[in-house]
Amino acid sequence: MWRVGHLAYGFAVRLRKRNSLCALAGISFRTSSTKTAPLRTRMEYQDAVCTLNTLQTNASALEQIRQGRSNPQLQLQAMIGFIERSGLTVDKLDNLNIIHVTGTKGKGSTCAFTERILRNYGFRTGFYSSPHLVQVRERIRINGHPVGKELFAKYFWQVYGRLFETKEMNSETMPAYFRFLTILAFHVFLQEKVDLAIIEVGIGGAYDCTNIIRHPWVCGISSLGIDHTQILGDTIEKIAWQKGGIFKPGVPAFTVKQPEDAMRVLKDRAKEIGCSLQVCPSLVDYDSDCVPVTLGLAGQHQLPNASLALQLSHAWLKRKCLLGEKSLYSTCNLAPGLADTEWPGRNQTLKHGDITYYLDGAHTMRSMLACVQWFKETAAQHELNASGPVTRVLLFNSSGERDSAAMLKLLVPCHFDYAVFCPNITEAIASCNADQQNFNVSVDYMLTRCLDNESSWRLHNSSPQDQVSPQRLIGDAPCLVPEKNAETLVFPCILSSLQWIAQGKDSVLVNPDKTQLPVKPSVMAKAALLREATEIHVLITGSLHLVGGALKHLDPAMSI
Repeated sequence: MWRVGHLAYGFAVRLRKRNSLCALAGISFRTSSTKTAPLRTRMEYQDAVCTLNTLQTNASALEQIRQGRSNPQLQLQAMIGFIERSGLTVDKLDNLNIIHVTGTKGKGSTCAFTERILRNYGFRTGFYSSPHLVQVRERIRINGHPVGKELFAKYFWQVYGRLFETKEMNSETMPAYFRFLTILAFHVFLQEKVDLAIIEVGIGGAYDCTNIIRHPWVCGISSLGIDHTQILGDTIEKIAWQKGGIFKPGVPAFTVKQPEDAMRVLKDRAKEIGCSLQVCPSLVDYDSDCVPVTLGLAGQHQLPNASLALQLSHAWLKRKCLLGEKSLYSTCNLAPGLADTEWPGRNQTLKHGDITYYLDGAHTMRSMLACVQWFKETAAQHELNASGPVTRVLLFNSSGERDSAAMLKLLVPCHFDYAVFCPNITEAIASCNADQQNFNVSVDYMLTRCLDNESSWRLHNSSPQDQVSPQRLIGDAPCLVPEKNAETLVFPCILSSLQWIAQGKDSVLVNPDKTQLPVKPSVMAKAALLREATEIHVLITGSLHLVGGALKHLDPAMSI
């Protein structure tokens, strides 16, 4: 435990370096813990999260890894070594009766549907997903709820201590952030004696660290598309090959309707590996005589996810000897779970008085198309009941190497009155929760990306003579604003963006505990439409990290 506590000193050194970079951008942070972790018997949750954050790969090192393209097979073997050093074995994972799910779009929703269906049957469920929205413990759920803070801290130090103590024996290292959380999830599920574990793949499939699972009970692949091209490849065929890597010999696999080229690759992978692969029927093809099929998650794009969840649940229950063949297309027992499913940050609507927030973490072209359809339909329904003018606002950010300009173009038909951009920084000049610290991307990069997004929006909405170059204001002035009175603004953090949009109309955002940043009169002058509006409709999209940062402020219960 002395070694575990001593490592926090290294974390403090790294953190000071990052704070120096933040200061250059006129942004300061106070973290929950920057000192050496106290040597006490029970270390608290925030201490665990701060130590966990030391396992994040910093931005420069991450770029070196991307350029070097380490041998993925060796990385998977390394994961097995980490598992064994933590006190587990790969064979022990068979006791979790795993449902393994991958895909480009909808894999998290599919897992959420599946978890709720099987929980409704009375099973004790474990559910591992990523990323988290507000608190890292959301990634590891027991019976639909994030593992408690005390349990998270308890199990964290058990796993971390074992890995740290064995680090120097063979000149080995500590696992990176996602790998560690994957190991921790397995440990928690085994200790808590779940009846089954639903494991969502992080990226890809074949070489994802979750793919050390050897004998899952059933595998699923949700809708495929183009994403993470530097890791998975730049064609749908290459991506499908990676996703099909979770197939296991003799283990039933299911997928939804896919592009023809992707489906061909998946079928070839299934044949090569030696497993059956079935395509899920449309949701309308199920026998719904007993119970109408309704979904707890909004959007037409959830229909194939729900169908996949029904097939995965049925296959698992069949192996458990609770269902027979004849019940395959009966929704009498399975459908209630679909209706009860909740999955925050995905097609979610929050109404705070005169302000309605529409939150969706869409971050690919296909998911953004679905988001636009959902928003246009849902917002239009709400606006039919408005007693006066409604102002529409887009709050957008995009992370990674995604084509944010193309996604913004898809959002143009939503006819926003304002487009607001900010980095995935929860709040500036304020206390910052360790759960939402991200060392993988530099602050300077995030701010520059916001300005690029602002420029792209102008290009999509303005005639050539109206286009102006955005002005970057960093230092004493906390806001980044364009030179002329336009419909776009860039703020340094999520909280300042939300506060400006709300214009004092959301009591949650005017809480005395929340810092109100000073805003230039010229920026406040742009808010006339917001002040005069009877209702304000805000779409928050482009990044799950953005949505999570917004929910931290809009739904305080998620931070408890």
